[in-house]
Amino acid sequence: MTLAKKLNYIFWSSRPISWVNTAYPFAAAYLMVTRTIDLTLIVGTLFFLIPYNLLMYGINDVFDYESDLRNPRKGGIEGALLPKEIHRTIIWTAILSCVPFVLYLLAVGNLNSSLWLGLFIFTVIAYSVKNLRFKEKPVLDSITSASHFVGPMIFALALTNQDLSNPKITAIIMAFTLWGMASHAFGAVQDVKADREGDISSIATYFGARNTTRVALVMYLAAGFYLVTLGWPANLVAIAAIPYVGILIPHLNITDETCETANQGWKRFIWLNFFAGAVVSMITIWAAFF
Repeated sequence: MTLAKKLNYIFWSSRPISWVNTAYPFAAAYLMVTRTIDLTLIVGTLFFLIPYNLLMYGINDVFDYESDLRNPRKGGIEGALLPKEIHRTIIWTAILSCVPFVLYLLAVGNLNSSLWLGLFIFTVIAYSVKNLRFKEKPVLDSITSASHFVGPMIFALALTNQDLSNPKITAIIMAFTLWGMASHAFGAVQDVKADREGDISSIATYFGARNTTRVALVMYLAAGFYLVTLGWPANLVAIAAIPYVGILIPHLNITDETCETANQGWKRFIWLNFFAGAVVSMITIWAAFF
């Protein structure tokens, strides 16, 4: 395999469309607290932009290879289909690309931030690797998936010595976690049939497509509720939950047999994240500086 082809597989296995979902929470939290653009902000943002995602999705694509062969969604922006000959390269590239960033962040951090970083890296790996496979443990799969996106924000707050028990910070963490769990749960709905055929467990195979979709709707609403408690004008961020609820409403009566129709909503969800991120950014800037 040529170097160019290897690089292409590495690039797509990092899920470029999802880079912002992990880099933004770190950068936004760090910048809002420090109000400073420094080396730590740059290094942390770059880490959560690419190496972190390569570790998360690259390992997932390697260990999900057999099931991905049966999944028609794989092979595009929703997940790379990696030939076996590239698996070792993906794993080593994912690990080695993280090392310098992690060492720097540990060096400039504190005990609390280091423990959080270690925990979140562990959950990224444990989600997919053999003998752990958190992704096949119903409910834990959604919690772990949510931690992948909430983690960078929590790490940034710990890195800047923020009190995570502060009611407003707790509300933001809870809202973000519920959003992550709801998003993972709804994403799993579309794969109910394929996962059951491959003898793979998930929150959606356990509760069924319809119940999982309805639980996801409740979690989006709960996330919005937590954001409402932030006080004016920060509580305006709660409006970002509305379009997510709108995406799920047409699928509330989905069945296990029609689960694949949820992919229509999932595709909207992927692009909605950019809109929601823009709304959250504008309101956050307004709340902080005006």
